[in-house]
Amino acid sequence: MKLSGAEIVVRCLKDEGVEYIFGYPGGSVLHIYDALFRQDDVRHILVRHEQGATHAADGYARATGKPGVVLVTSGPGATNAVTGIATAYMDSIPLVVITGQVPTPVIGSDAFQECDTIGITRPCVKHNFLVSDLSRLAETIKKAFYIATTGRPGPVVVDIPKDITDPNIKIAYEYPESVAIRSYNPNVKGHRWQIKKAVDLLLSAKRPMIYSGGGVVLGNASESLVRLTRWLGFPITNTLMGLGAFPASDHQFVGMLGMHGTYEANMGMHECDVLLAVGARFDDRVTGKLAQFCPHAKIIHIDIDPASISKTVRVDVPIVGEVGPVVDEMLEILEATGEKPNAKAMASWWEQIEKWRSINCLSFDRSSPRIKPQYVVEQLWEVTHGEAFVTSDVGQHQMWAAQFYRFDKPRRWINSGGLGTMGFGLPSAIGVKLAHPEADVACITGEASIQMCIQELATALQYRTGIKVINLNNGYMGMVRQWQEFSYESRYSESYLETIPDFVKLAEAYGHVGMRIDKPEDVRPALEEAFKLKDRTVFMDFLTDPAENVYPMIEAGKAHHEMRMAPGVSVDRELS
Repeated sequence: MKLSGAEIVVRCLKDEGVEYIFGYPGGSVLHIYDALFRQDDVRHILVRHEQGATHAADGYARATGKPGVVLVTSGPGATNAVTGIATAYMDSIPLVVITGQVPTPVIGSDAFQECDTIGITRPCVKHNFLVSDLSRLAETIKKAFYIATTGRPGPVVVDIPKDITDPNIKIAYEYPESVAIRSYNPNVKGHRWQIKKAVDLLLSAKRPMIYSGGGVVLGNASESLVRLTRWLGFPITNTLMGLGAFPASDHQFVGMLGMHGTYEANMGMHECDVLLAVGARFDDRVTGKLAQFCPHAKIIHIDIDPASISKTVRVDVPIVGEVGPVVDEMLEILEATGEKPNAKAMASWWEQIEKWRSINCLSFDRSSPRIKPQYVVEQLWEVTHGEAFVTSDVGQHQMWAAQFYRFDKPRRWINSGGLGTMGFGLPSAIGVKLAHPEADVACITGEASIQMCIQELATALQYRTGIKVINLNNGYMGMVRQWQEFSYESRYSESYLETIPDFVKLAEAYGHVGMRIDKPEDVRPALEEAFKLKDRTVFMDFLTDPAENVYPMIEAGKAHHEMRMAPGVSVDRELS
């Protein structure tokens, strides 16, 4: 079978089992678009901006575990995609991004819509390729999928000059079943002695904590983590990216940790004597002041990426390997011996945690005549029975979503953690809905974030993705305003949005249902009405209290035990 380069690209996608490709056409990829037009196996989703393509593919990948695939043209097409590529890179999300490039003979001549895509994307991809030989095209695409999905996942860019896809040049096609890359051999199995050493340390703990991150979700290791946590009886906290890896409704879960984590989670981290970190990278939003991070603890760290271990926090027992198999091996050792941690010490530790928990650090004013954003998220959780896929943008609304929507399952919480990308929520919700058409999908956003990629409402209409947009509208760039209140003596420099559109009319202009809700008593009825409209996108504009802040909060330069609590929430010195 002889195929052109464009046909090879499409056939490779089919052979990889790709269901959707998210993209936007342009001159250098028109041969590929023509090949897509002449087949029905791979469905193309036309976005309205290349950033939207990468975010939609990202949402699809996070919700399914499969790689998201993107196709954009050269020059501005590629540069518009960079924000989404960097978003995926920071959160270790598998993407294969195919970018068009000007024809090989004119590369470097500043040709129309030329840019150095390889150079531009090198800092924010796991790897990238510039295809210079048609005979290597299929092998290169196979390598791209292999690299993106193995080891620590991440985005891979394949830059294809237009002449490589010329329909008049055809070669024999054979898609390789596997590839071998001499310089890339991710370690999947943890060292047995290190695992045994970690188990011994866990059994000796008197004040233990389990700290799990996005690696548990990406590694499909949630069930293993749950079994280990229940065997040990330890308290467990999740990072923002790890929410859902352990059920939020379980008593052993003490909430999210970090900058806007719960009092009990952060105090548990500060006072623990043994810390088991699973698939987490000790980022600054989690650690707070590094010099005072877990000052009493011996630390065990399990991660697929050796570069993440002792990168910011020195650990005592490093284990490099896939988190699932490593945790399973820990369980095998424990079950073989039947050993359990010291029951008396654990009872005393849980007694202390319950005292911290009794503070109710997430309380808010439920008697306010204004809509409290926390209440909206609580009601969303109840109306959807905790089963929705929830995407978010970035800011206060993101934190309230993380705090008040109690995720019991992995891959239900879809957000930009590492890069903190405004505009992520709407296109990623479209990607999630395409992956799970029968599920409820909600995008929790704010009036500033939603306008970053609001044009994707047109994409939502074209492909009939009945998502629900929960806009927590407080008239400000909320998190910016909060920081300005706390750290800049309430000098609200450019954080107030004076010209906010009528979102109801805007939603209707795009062909969707618009709702405006301004009274607390109308919140639940509006949500119930919206979720009954299964096949319609509903834009819900909740007018919320503009002065509401996210609490608790660890301010810059502070440690876990130095949280700023909400007004009215007092902490007894004896409890802390």
